Amino acid sequence: MFKRKAYDSLLEWKREYNGSYACLLEGARRVGKTTIAEEFARNEYKSYIKIDFANITGEMLDVFKDIAKLDLFFLRLQAETGVNLVERSSVIIFDEIQLYPKARQAIKYLVKDGRYDYIETGSLISIKKNVKGITIPSEEHKINVYPMDYEEFLWATDGNADIIKQICDSGMAVGDATNRSLMRNFRLYMAVGGMPQAVEAYIQKKNFDYVDKVKRKIIDLYMEDLKKIDASGRLSDMYRSVPSQLVLKRKRFVITAATGKQKTRKDEERLYDLIDSKIVLPCYDVAKPSATLSQTRKADSFKLYMSDVGLFTTMLFDDADGVRSDIYKMLLSDKLDIDLGYLFENAVAQILAAKNRELYYHTWKKENSTHGYEVDFLITQKNKVIPIEVKSSSVKKHESIDEFVRKYSKCVGERYLVSQKDVSSDGMLKLRPTYMLPFLI
Repeated sequence: MFKRKAYDSLLEWKREYNGSYACLLEGARRVGKTTIAEEFARNEYKSYIKIDFANITGEMLDVFKDIAKLDLFFLRLQAETGVNLVERSSVIIFDEIQLYPKARQAIKYLVKDGRYDYIETGSLISIKKNVKGITIPSEEHKINVYPMDYEEFLWATDGNADIIKQICDSGMAVGDATNRSLMRNFRLYMAVGGMPQAVEAYIQKKNFDYVDKVKRKIIDLYMEDLKKIDASGRLSDMYRSVPSQLVLKRKRFVITAATGKQKTRKDEERLYDLIDSKIVLPCYDVAKPSATLSQTRKADSFKLYMSDVGLFTTMLFDDADGVRSDIYKMLLSDKLDIDLGYLFENAVAQILAAKNRELYYHTWKKENSTHGYEVDFLITQKNKVIPIEVKSSSVKKHESIDEFVRKYSKCVGERYLVSQKDVSSDGMLKLRPTYMLPFLI
Protein backbone atom coordinates (compact mmCIF):
# COMPACT_ATOMS: atom_id res chain seq x y z
CA MET A 1 0.00 0.00 0.00
CA PHE A 2 1.11 3.56 -0.69
CA LYS A 3 1.82 5.87 2.22
CA ARG A 4 -1.29 8.05 2.61
CA LYS A 5 -1.95 11.03 4.82
CA ALA A 6 -5.48 9.78 5.54
CA TYR A 7 -3.86 6.98 7.54
CA ASP A 8 -2.43 9.56 9.95
CA SER A 9 -5.87 11.18 10.15
CA LEU A 10 -7.30 7.79 11.15
CA LEU A 11 -4.66 7.44 13.87
CA GLU A 12 -5.67 10.83 15.21
CA TRP A 13 -9.37 9.82 15.14
CA LYS A 14 -8.69 6.60 17.03
CA ARG A 15 -6.54 8.33 19.65
CA GLU A 16 -8.79 11.35 20.16
CA TYR A 17 -12.27 9.80 20.13
CA ASN A 18 -11.63 6.29 21.50
CA GLY A 19 -14.83 4.81 20.12
CA SER A 20 -17.15 7.77 20.79
CA TYR A 21 -17.43 8.51 17.06
CA ALA A 22 -17.44 6.34 13.98
CA CYS A 23 -15.12 7.48 11.20
CA LEU A 24 -16.50 8.18 7.74
CA LEU A 25 -13.93 8.11 4.93
CA GLU A 26 -15.61 10.17 2.25
CA GLY A 27 -14.44 10.67 -1.31
CA ALA A 28 -14.80 9.73 -4.94
CA ARG A 29 -14.55 6.14 -6.08
CA ARG A 30 -11.08 4.67 -6.64
CA VAL A 31 -9.22 7.19 -4.48
CA GLY A 32 -8.13 4.45 -2.06
CA LYS A 33 -10.66 4.65 0.79
CA THR A 34 -11.15 0.91 1.22
CA THR A 35 -7.44 0.15 0.95
CA ILE A 36 -6.61 2.74 3.60
CA ALA A 37 -9.37 1.47 5.92
CA GLU A 38 -8.27 -2.17 5.65
CA GLU A 39 -4.59 -1.38 6.09
CA PHE A 40 -5.42 0.66 9.17
CA ALA A 41 -7.64 -2.08 10.59
CA ARG A 42 -4.97 -4.72 9.95
CA ASN A 43 -2.22 -2.72 11.65
CA GLU A 44 -4.01 -0.98 14.50
CA TYR A 45 -6.48 -3.61 15.81
CA LYS A 46 -6.39 -7.22 16.95
CA SER A 47 -9.11 -8.17 14.48
CA TYR A 48 -11.50 -6.58 12.02
CA ILE A 49 -14.51 -7.40 9.87
CA LYS A 50 -15.14 -5.73 6.53
CA ILE A 51 -18.66 -5.72 5.11
CA ASP A 52 -18.75 -4.68 1.47
CA PHE A 53 -22.26 -3.54 0.64
CA ALA A 54 -21.36 -3.50 -3.06
CA ASN A 55 -20.71 -7.25 -2.93
CA ILE A 56 -22.74 -8.66 -0.06
CA THR A 57 -24.23 -12.14 0.21
CA GLY A 58 -27.85 -12.78 1.02
CA GLU A 59 -26.77 -14.47 4.24
CA MET A 60 -24.80 -11.43 5.38
CA LEU A 61 -27.64 -9.10 4.43
CA ASP A 62 -29.93 -11.23 6.57
CA VAL A 63 -27.65 -10.57 9.57
CA PHE A 64 -28.56 -6.90 9.36
CA LYS A 65 -32.22 -7.67 10.00
CA ASP A 66 -31.25 -8.17 13.65
CA ILE A 67 -29.16 -5.00 13.97
CA ALA A 68 -31.53 -3.67 16.67
CA LYS A 69 -30.62 -6.71 18.81
CA LEU A 70 -26.94 -5.97 19.17
CA ASP A 71 -25.88 -9.09 21.10
CA LEU A 72 -27.46 -11.30 18.44
CA PHE A 73 -26.15 -9.08 15.64
CA PHE A 74 -22.53 -9.35 16.81
CA LEU A 75 -22.82 -13.11 17.34
CA ARG A 76 -24.23 -13.67 13.85
CA LEU A 77 -21.64 -11.32 12.33
CA GLN A 78 -18.79 -13.31 13.87
CA ALA A 79 -20.35 -16.63 12.89
CA GLU A 80 -20.87 -15.51 9.31
CA THR A 81 -17.33 -14.14 8.86
CA GLY A 82 -15.39 -16.52 11.10
CA VAL A 83 -13.71 -13.54 12.80
CA ASN A 84 -13.58 -13.17 16.58
CA LEU A 85 -14.21 -9.61 17.71
CA VAL A 86 -12.38 -8.31 20.77
CA GLU A 87 -14.06 -5.59 22.78
CA ARG A 88 -12.29 -2.22 22.34
CA SER A 89 -9.66 -3.92 20.19
CA SER A 90 -11.61 -4.65 17.01
CA VAL A 91 -13.06 -2.52 14.25
CA ILE A 92 -15.92 -3.14 11.82
CA ILE A 93 -15.63 -1.59 8.35
CA PHE A 94 -18.82 -0.74 6.49
CA ASP A 95 -17.59 -0.42 2.91
CA GLU A 96 -19.70 1.49 0.34
CA ILE A 97 -22.19 2.18 3.12
CA GLN A 98 -24.32 4.45 0.93
CA LEU A 99 -25.64 1.29 -0.72
CA TYR A 100 -27.28 0.21 2.55
CA PRO A 101 -28.49 3.38 4.31
CA LYS A 102 -30.00 1.51 7.27
CA ALA A 103 -26.51 0.43 8.33
CA ARG A 104 -25.42 4.04 8.38
CA GLN A 105 -28.49 4.97 10.41
CA ALA A 106 -27.56 2.26 12.94
CA ILE A 107 -24.15 3.86 13.60
CA LYS A 108 -25.73 5.95 16.37
CA TYR A 109 -26.63 2.82 18.34
CA LEU A 110 -23.48 0.88 17.49
CA VAL A 111 -21.29 3.73 18.74
CA LYS A 112 -23.39 4.12 21.88
CA ASP A 113 -22.96 0.39 22.56
CA GLY A 114 -19.20 1.04 22.68
CA ARG A 115 -17.84 -2.45 22.16
CA TYR A 116 -16.07 -1.83 18.86
CA ASP A 117 -14.86 0.92 16.56
CA TYR A 118 -16.47 1.60 13.19
CA ILE A 119 -15.07 2.90 9.91
CA GLU A 120 -17.43 3.72 7.06
CA THR A 121 -16.38 4.31 3.46
CA GLY A 122 -18.63 5.82 0.86
CA SER A 123 -18.85 7.34 -2.59
CA LEU A 124 -21.62 9.65 -3.77
CA ILE A 125 -22.57 9.36 -0.12
CA SER A 126 -24.21 12.73 0.42
CA ILE A 127 -26.46 12.60 -2.60
CA LYS A 128 -30.09 12.82 -1.47
CA LYS A 129 -31.07 9.59 -3.21
CA ASN A 130 -28.78 7.60 -0.89
CA VAL A 131 -29.88 9.09 2.42
CA LYS A 132 -33.57 9.73 1.80
CA GLY A 133 -35.72 8.46 4.64
CA ILE A 134 -32.95 7.80 7.15
CA THR A 135 -31.57 9.75 10.08
CA ILE A 136 -27.98 10.79 9.41
CA PRO A 137 -25.95 9.94 12.53
CA SER A 138 -24.28 12.79 14.36
CA GLU A 139 -21.75 10.33 15.78
CA GLU A 140 -19.55 10.48 12.66
CA HIS A 141 -16.10 11.98 12.29
CA LYS A 142 -15.55 12.71 8.60
CA ILE A 143 -12.21 12.43 6.85
CA ASN A 144 -12.05 13.55 3.24
CA VAL A 145 -9.97 11.24 1.07
CA TYR A 146 -8.66 12.76 -2.14
CA PRO A 147 -6.53 11.36 -4.94
CA MET A 148 -2.87 11.20 -3.94
CA ASP A 149 -1.44 14.69 -3.55
CA TYR A 150 1.97 15.63 -4.92
CA GLU A 151 3.80 14.77 -1.72
CA GLU A 152 2.16 11.32 -1.62
CA PHE A 153 3.05 10.88 -5.29
CA LEU A 154 6.69 11.65 -4.50
CA TRP A 155 6.68 9.12 -1.67
CA ALA A 156 5.28 6.48 -4.04
CA THR A 157 7.73 7.19 -6.88
CA ASP A 158 10.88 7.56 -4.77
CA GLY A 159 10.91 11.32 -5.13
CA ASN A 160 12.39 13.46 -2.39
CA ALA A 161 9.70 15.63 -0.82
CA ASP A 162 11.98 16.63 2.06
CA ILE A 163 14.44 18.28 -0.33
CA ILE A 164 11.65 20.35 -1.89
CA LYS A 165 10.53 21.39 1.59
CA GLN A 166 14.06 22.52 2.43
CA ILE A 167 14.36 24.42 -0.87
CA CYS A 168 11.00 26.03 -0.23
CA ASP A 169 11.95 27.05 3.30
CA SER A 170 15.21 28.58 2.08
CA GLY A 171 13.40 30.95 -0.28
CA MET A 172 16.37 30.78 -2.65
CA ALA A 173 16.55 29.99 -6.36
CA VAL A 174 17.92 26.55 -7.20
CA GLY A 175 19.24 27.31 -10.69
CA ASP A 176 17.83 26.50 -14.11
CA ALA A 177 19.04 22.91 -14.33
CA THR A 178 17.67 21.82 -10.95
CA ASN A 179 14.43 23.72 -11.45
CA ARG A 180 13.89 22.08 -14.85
CA SER A 181 14.40 18.66 -13.28
CA LEU A 182 11.99 19.36 -10.42
CA MET A 183 9.42 20.81 -12.81
CA ARG A 184 9.68 17.73 -15.00
CA ASN A 185 8.83 15.62 -11.96
CA PHE A 186 5.81 17.80 -11.31
CA ARG A 187 4.67 17.50 -14.93
CA LEU A 188 4.96 13.73 -14.47
CA TYR A 189 2.46 14.09 -11.64
CA MET A 190 0.20 16.12 -13.95
CA ALA A 191 0.43 13.34 -16.54
CA VAL A 192 -0.15 10.37 -14.23
CA GLY A 193 -2.28 12.03 -11.58
CA GLY A 194 -3.02 10.80 -8.09
CA MET A 195 -5.46 7.95 -8.59
CA PRO A 196 -3.74 5.03 -6.82
CA GLN A 197 -4.41 2.60 -9.69
CA ALA A 198 -2.82 4.98 -12.19
CA VAL A 199 0.19 5.58 -9.93
CA GLU A 200 0.64 1.84 -9.46
CA ALA A 201 0.36 1.31 -13.23
CA TYR A 202 3.08 3.89 -13.83
CA ILE A 203 5.40 2.35 -11.23
CA GLN A 204 4.91 -1.16 -12.61
CA LYS A 205 5.10 -0.49 -16.35
CA LYS A 206 6.59 3.00 -16.90
CA ASN A 207 4.36 2.91 -19.98
CA PHE A 208 2.02 5.83 -20.63
CA ASP A 209 -0.23 3.86 -22.99
CA TYR A 210 -0.91 1.46 -20.12
CA VAL A 211 -1.36 4.27 -17.58
CA ASP A 212 -3.79 6.02 -19.89
CA LYS A 213 -5.91 2.89 -20.28
CA VAL A 214 -6.16 2.62 -16.50
CA LYS A 215 -7.28 6.24 -16.25
CA ARG A 216 -9.83 5.79 -19.03
CA LYS A 217 -11.37 2.86 -17.14
CA ILE A 218 -11.78 5.09 -14.09
CA ILE A 219 -13.40 7.81 -16.20
CA ASP A 220 -15.72 5.21 -17.76
CA LEU A 221 -16.64 4.02 -14.28
CA TYR A 222 -17.50 7.58 -13.25
CA MET A 223 -19.61 8.00 -16.38
CA GLU A 224 -21.51 4.79 -15.58
CA ASP A 225 -22.12 5.98 -12.01
CA LEU A 226 -23.46 9.31 -13.23
CA LYS A 227 -25.78 7.63 -15.74
CA LYS A 228 -27.17 5.44 -12.95
CA ILE A 229 -28.04 8.59 -11.04
CA ASP A 230 -29.37 10.43 -14.11
CA ALA A 231 -30.47 8.33 -17.07
CA SER A 232 -30.98 11.43 -19.23
CA GLY A 233 -27.21 11.71 -19.75
CA ARG A 234 -27.16 15.40 -18.83
CA LEU A 235 -25.21 14.77 -15.64
CA SER A 236 -22.48 12.87 -17.47
CA ASP A 237 -22.46 15.62 -20.13
CA MET A 238 -21.70 18.14 -17.37
CA TYR A 239 -18.80 16.03 -16.13
CA ARG A 240 -17.44 15.55 -19.65
CA SER A 241 -17.53 19.31 -20.30
CA VAL A 242 -15.35 20.32 -17.33
CA PRO A 243 -12.03 20.33 -19.25
CA SER A 244 -13.44 22.14 -22.29
CA GLN A 245 -15.00 24.89 -20.18
CA LEU A 246 -11.65 25.51 -18.51
CA VAL A 247 -9.85 25.53 -21.86
CA LEU A 248 -12.31 28.15 -23.11
CA LYS A 249 -11.49 30.23 -20.01
CA ARG A 250 -15.09 30.68 -18.97
CA LYS A 251 -15.54 32.86 -15.89
CA ARG A 252 -17.95 30.28 -14.45
CA PHE A 253 -19.36 26.84 -15.26
CA VAL A 254 -22.22 27.11 -17.76
CA ILE A 255 -24.78 24.31 -17.72
CA THR A 256 -26.16 25.01 -21.20
CA ALA A 257 -22.66 24.81 -22.67
CA ALA A 258 -22.41 21.31 -21.20
CA THR A 259 -25.82 19.97 -22.20
CA GLY A 260 -26.45 21.94 -25.40
CA LYS A 261 -30.03 22.43 -24.21
CA GLN A 262 -32.06 25.03 -22.37
CA LYS A 263 -31.38 24.95 -18.62
CA THR A 264 -34.03 23.48 -16.35
CA ARG A 265 -34.43 23.47 -12.58
CA LYS A 266 -33.60 19.76 -12.68
CA ASP A 267 -30.26 20.64 -14.30
CA GLU A 268 -29.31 22.66 -11.24
CA GLU A 269 -30.04 19.63 -9.04
CA ARG A 270 -27.93 17.50 -11.35
CA LEU A 271 -25.04 19.94 -11.07
CA TYR A 272 -25.09 19.77 -7.27
CA ASP A 273 -25.24 15.97 -7.49
CA LEU A 274 -22.05 16.16 -9.57
CA ILE A 275 -20.36 18.31 -6.92
CA ASP A 276 -21.52 15.91 -4.17
CA SER A 277 -19.92 13.02 -6.05
CA LYS A 278 -16.46 14.45 -5.20
CA ILE A 279 -15.20 13.75 -8.74
CA VAL A 280 -15.08 17.49 -9.41
CA LEU A 281 -13.88 20.42 -7.30
CA PRO A 282 -16.05 23.56 -7.16
CA CYS A 283 -14.25 26.90 -6.98
CA TYR A 284 -16.56 29.77 -5.99
CA ASP A 285 -16.37 33.39 -7.04
CA VAL A 286 -16.42 35.71 -4.03
CA ALA A 287 -18.08 39.13 -4.18
CA LYS A 288 -15.89 40.80 -1.56
CA PRO A 289 -12.57 39.21 -0.60
CA SER A 290 -11.91 39.21 3.14
CA ALA A 291 -10.67 36.88 5.89
CA THR A 292 -14.09 35.18 5.74
CA LEU A 293 -14.25 34.19 2.08
CA SER A 294 -17.22 31.87 2.53
CA GLN A 295 -19.46 34.74 3.67
CA THR A 296 -19.52 36.46 0.27
CA ARG A 297 -19.21 33.52 -2.09
CA LYS A 298 -21.61 33.55 -5.03
CA ALA A 299 -23.50 30.27 -4.75
CA ASP A 300 -24.50 30.34 -8.42
CA SER A 301 -21.14 31.42 -9.84
CA PHE A 302 -18.36 28.86 -9.75
CA LYS A 303 -15.87 26.98 -11.86
CA LEU A 304 -15.40 23.23 -11.81
CA TYR A 305 -12.05 21.49 -11.80
CA MET A 306 -11.38 17.76 -12.02
CA SER A 307 -10.62 16.15 -8.67
CA ASP A 308 -7.58 14.52 -10.27
CA VAL A 309 -5.24 16.28 -12.68
CA GLY A 310 -4.25 12.99 -14.33
CA LEU A 311 -7.87 12.32 -15.31
CA PHE A 312 -8.04 15.91 -16.55
CA THR A 313 -5.04 15.24 -18.80
CA THR A 314 -6.67 12.12 -20.24
CA MET A 315 -9.99 13.87 -20.88
CA LEU A 316 -8.25 16.92 -22.33
CA PHE A 317 -6.21 15.10 -24.96
CA ASP A 318 -8.45 12.06 -25.43
CA ASP A 319 -9.48 10.79 -28.84
CA ALA A 320 -11.05 7.53 -29.97
CA ASP A 321 -7.90 5.56 -29.17
CA GLY A 322 -6.92 7.35 -25.98
CA VAL A 323 -4.13 9.82 -25.37
CA ARG A 324 -1.11 9.05 -27.54
CA SER A 325 2.14 8.32 -25.71
CA ASP A 326 3.90 11.07 -27.64
CA ILE A 327 1.52 13.62 -26.06
CA TYR A 328 2.67 12.46 -22.63
CA LYS A 329 6.31 12.65 -23.70
CA MET A 330 5.86 16.20 -25.00
CA LEU A 331 4.12 17.18 -21.76
CA LEU A 332 7.04 15.82 -19.71
CA SER A 333 9.59 17.65 -21.86
CA ASP A 334 7.46 20.84 -21.92
CA LYS A 335 7.28 20.76 -25.72
CA LEU A 336 3.50 20.95 -26.20
CA ASP A 337 2.94 23.98 -28.38
CA ILE A 338 -0.19 25.13 -26.51
CA ASP A 339 -0.96 27.22 -23.44
CA LEU A 340 -1.31 24.77 -20.56
CA GLY A 341 -2.41 27.34 -18.01
CA TYR A 342 -5.70 25.53 -17.39
CA LEU A 343 -3.86 22.26 -16.75
CA PHE A 344 -1.65 23.95 -14.16
CA GLU A 345 -4.75 25.60 -12.69
CA ASN A 346 -6.33 22.19 -12.20
CA ALA A 347 -3.15 20.93 -10.54
CA VAL A 348 -3.22 23.90 -8.15
CA ALA A 349 -6.91 23.31 -7.39
CA GLN A 350 -6.07 19.71 -6.48
CA ILE A 351 -3.16 20.82 -4.29
CA LEU A 352 -5.37 23.25 -2.36
CA ALA A 353 -8.24 20.76 -1.99
CA ALA A 354 -5.85 18.13 -0.63
CA LYS A 355 -5.00 20.66 2.09
CA ASN A 356 -8.74 20.72 2.92
CA ARG A 357 -8.99 24.24 1.57
CA GLU A 358 -12.26 25.44 0.07
CA LEU A 359 -11.60 26.86 -3.39
CA TYR A 360 -12.35 30.50 -4.17
CA TYR A 361 -11.49 33.01 -6.89
CA HIS A 362 -12.40 36.62 -7.60
CA THR A 363 -13.44 38.51 -10.72
CA TRP A 364 -14.20 42.19 -11.16
CA LYS A 365 -14.61 44.62 -14.04
CA LYS A 366 -12.04 47.07 -15.27
CA GLU A 367 -13.08 50.68 -15.18
CA ASN A 368 -14.33 52.00 -18.53
CA SER A 369 -13.87 48.60 -20.16
CA THR A 370 -15.87 45.54 -21.14
CA HIS A 371 -13.00 43.36 -19.90
CA GLY A 372 -12.20 42.37 -16.35
CA TYR A 373 -9.65 41.07 -13.91
CA GLU A 374 -9.47 37.62 -12.36
CA VAL A 375 -7.35 36.15 -9.57
CA ASP A 376 -7.24 32.39 -9.95
CA PHE A 377 -7.34 31.31 -6.29
CA LEU A 378 -7.81 32.89 -2.89
CA ILE A 379 -7.08 31.31 0.47
CA THR A 380 -6.89 32.77 3.96
CA GLN A 381 -4.04 32.60 6.43
CA LYS A 382 -3.73 34.43 9.76
CA ASN A 383 -6.78 36.60 9.00
CA LYS A 384 -5.30 37.69 5.69
CA VAL A 385 -6.29 36.88 2.11
CA ILE A 386 -3.57 35.13 0.08
CA PRO A 387 -4.07 35.61 -3.69
CA ILE A 388 -2.55 32.99 -6.00
CA GLU A 389 -2.13 33.48 -9.72
CA VAL A 390 -1.24 30.50 -11.93
CA LYS A 391 0.75 30.61 -15.17
CA SER A 392 2.30 27.89 -17.28
CA SER A 393 5.15 29.92 -18.74
CA SER A 394 5.70 33.70 -18.82
CA VAL A 395 5.63 35.54 -15.50
CA LYS A 396 6.30 39.05 -16.80
CA LYS A 397 2.66 40.15 -16.81
CA HIS A 398 0.57 39.88 -13.64
CA GLU A 399 -1.86 42.76 -13.93
CA SER A 400 -4.75 41.02 -12.17
CA ILE A 401 -2.91 40.16 -8.97
CA ASP A 402 -1.26 43.60 -8.90
CA GLU A 403 -4.64 45.30 -9.19
CA PHE A 404 -6.10 42.94 -6.58
CA VAL A 405 -3.39 43.87 -4.09
CA ARG A 406 -3.99 47.57 -4.77
CA LYS A 407 -7.77 47.25 -4.45
CA TYR A 408 -7.78 45.10 -1.28
CA SER A 409 -4.47 46.13 0.29
CA LYS A 410 -5.81 46.19 3.86
CA CYS A 411 -6.68 42.48 3.90
CA VAL A 412 -3.92 41.02 1.68
CA GLY A 413 -1.06 39.03 3.18
CA GLU A 414 1.46 37.07 1.11
CA ARG A 415 0.85 37.01 -2.61
CA TYR A 416 2.06 34.30 -4.99
CA LEU A 417 2.47 33.76 -8.68
CA VAL A 418 3.18 30.08 -9.37
CA SER A 419 4.58 28.91 -12.69
CA GLN A 420 7.39 26.79 -14.10
CA LYS A 421 9.99 29.46 -13.36
CA ASP A 422 12.58 29.34 -10.57
CA VAL A 423 12.22 31.23 -7.29
CA SER A 424 12.28 35.02 -7.63
CA SER A 425 10.25 38.05 -6.64
CA ASP A 426 8.76 41.16 -8.19
CA GLY A 427 8.38 43.68 -5.41
CA MET A 428 6.31 41.93 -2.73
CA LEU A 429 4.96 39.38 -5.23
CA LYS A 430 6.60 36.01 -4.64
CA LEU A 431 7.26 34.03 -7.80
CA ARG A 432 7.48 30.32 -7.07
CA PRO A 433 7.61 27.11 -9.14
CA THR A 434 4.36 25.13 -8.90
CA TYR A 435 6.03 22.13 -7.27
CA MET A 436 6.65 24.28 -4.18
CA LEU A 437 3.00 25.18 -3.60
CA PRO A 438 2.14 22.12 -1.46
CA PHE A 439 4.90 23.17 0.93
CA LEU A 440 3.99 26.87 0.99
CA ILE A 441 0.43 26.42 2.26
